[in-house]
Order: sequence, then structure tokens, then C-alpha cells
Amino acid sequence: MALKATIYKAVVNVADLDRNQFLDASLTLARHPSETQERMMLRLLAWIKYANERLQFTRGLSAEDEPEAWLRNDHLGIDLWIELGLPDERRIKKACTQSAEVALFAYNQRAAEIWWQQNKNKCAQFKNLAVWYLDDEQLAQLSEFASRTMALQATIQDGAIWLSDSQNNLEIHLTAWQPAS
Repeated sequence: MALKATIYKAVVNVADLDRNQFLDASLTLARHPSETQERMMLRLLAWIKYANERLQFTRGLSAEDEPEAWLRNDHLGIDLWIELGLPDERRIKKACTQSAEVALFAYNQRAAEIWWQQNKNKCAQFKNLAVWYLDDEQLAQLSEFASRTMALQATIQDGAIWLSDSQNNLEIHLTAWQPAS
């Protein structure tokens, strides 16, 4: 018998002062049985960073040919492809050729730093690729927000993300390993 995904609900209020975007959204996250709580919360943080009413979570780990989240346009093209982890060069190339903009969120400090040293020159050839890194300490603090029902407020200003709920407050600083050109 296959294990089923665990469903999480998040009501998110985003005030992105850097992009002048203000959005209230009700999101459903399906946590795959093999997905960690940290990874699921990083998916949510990636959504918050690029918040848009049309930004959708995909089947993620269940579908190798899809990103974690995407923003599709009216012509079924992909305007934004969000990827998590440490993908191989073929996956990065696929994302960058199929989408106008790609955002990669790297995590897992030891593995990510080695991966970046091996791949930064390859990534540099893709001008539509932004590579963000979240260190282990901030990721652990972010995962403390996880619950089956979440009500989160996020404010983004000068690149910093302030996240809060009824009990926690956290200031998150993603490291831009490669900003999109």
C-alpha cells in the first residue's frame, strides 16, 4: 500500500515592498511521504518570495518533468520555474530553456556548498537563472512554523523576508549565489 501525501493548509498575507506586490492567498501544500518538513517549508518560502496569484505548486516530487512551483502565462508558457535542491546541469538547462525566469533554492549546507563550487560556472551561462541559498540554521527556524493549518504574515523589504504567525517571528536572509540578469 502506497503512503499518501499529508495535506497542509496555509493562509498567507504577503506584503512585498521590493516588488510593490500585496497578496492574500489560501494555499494547499501536499507533503510527499519522502519530503522533509524543512523542504516543504522551503517550498512555501519560495512561493512567498515570488508571490503571485497565478503561482501554483505542481506535483513536485511526484513528477520529474515539473518544477516545484510555476507561473504559467495565458499561452501555457512558463514565466517562472521554481526549483529546490541541487539539480544536475540537464535539469537546470531544461528549466532555463522552457521558462522566462528560473529560481533555484539550494539548501543543505555541506552538500550545497560543494554543489555550488562544482556548478557555478555552468549556472553562470544561464542569464535567466537566480540561485538562492538558505543556510541550515534559518531553515530549521523556518520549519518551526510548520503545522497542518498555518496563518502567516510575510513582509519582504530590501531582500529580507520577515515571517510571523501567532507565536513565532523570523527574519530570513536568502543568500544570492547568482542573481538573475
